[in-house]
Amino acid sequence: MDLLVSTGWLESELGASDLRVIDSTLFLPGSGRNARREYEAEHIPGALFMDLDEIVDSDSPLPHMVPPQHKFASRMQSLGLADGQRLVVYDNSPLHSSARAWWMLRLFGAREVAILDGGLAKWKAEGRPLESGNPALRRGHFTARLDRAAVADKAFVAGALEEGGWEIADARPASRFAGEDPEPRPGLRPGHIPGSKCLPQSTLFDADNSWKRGDALGSAFADAGVDLGKPLVATCGSGITAAVLVFGAHLLGKEDVKLYDGSWSEWGADPDTPKATGRA
Repeated sequence: MDLLVSTGWLESELGASDLRVIDSTLFLPGSGRNARREYEAEHIPGALFMDLDEIVDSDSPLPHMVPPQHKFASRMQSLGLADGQRLVVYDNSPLHSSARAWWMLRLFGAREVAILDGGLAKWKAEGRPLESGNPALRRGHFTARLDRAAVADKAFVAGALEEGGWEIADARPASRFAGEDPEPRPGLRPGHIPGSKCLPQSTLFDADNSWKRGDALGSAFADAGVDLGKPLVATCGSGITAAVLVFGAHLLGKEDVKLYDGSWSEWGADPDTPKATGRA
């Protein structure tokens, strides 16, 4: 499969024995929306629900940290996922959270993983079929192998700032990057990592929720001052929308990208990390 698949392609493939469709919708705290309930009310036929709020490292005080290998394998097996399947992820969230599901599945060794271009919003706008409820699941055999090299931690980011040579792109809205709006989680200082570039994840999409491609996508990075000739670290609030930047970079053929999993939830809470404000 391509990294992105169209709604038409997916509808034509529904029911294929090796295909699994995954709803990975996630919302920010305080949004007033419940992803699981919305999934149960309506989803693409046969789609499974991947709970990104639960598939985390429960021993970490930080939100959405990558879970241990055994936990990820167990959760994917309980969803009926198995080695060798084609996986298509989608969401119905302004966070474009399917990118996080794509990143985690790839991080743990799945290779045939694509995102549905336009997500559930485009699917519904085109009048394609929906169903409700929860499908019956049969446990699968999913082998998880964590690629630790794809994950950046706080020490790595601090080192990258000191040595230079890395681009750091922040996927949060410009007002949060600048420190003008409060963070949705308590206890965090406002602002951003010094030297990072503001690249709100929403700028990587067209008006119909489809991904920008080619020159238009490259221009989104360039307009934010991100030099894709350098290796890239993507960051955000808790590692969710940073995955949008990782996916966008992959669409442009860029592989030397890491995701800072702790993101501002870690950096902004640490009194010893340097912080900057303003839009420059």
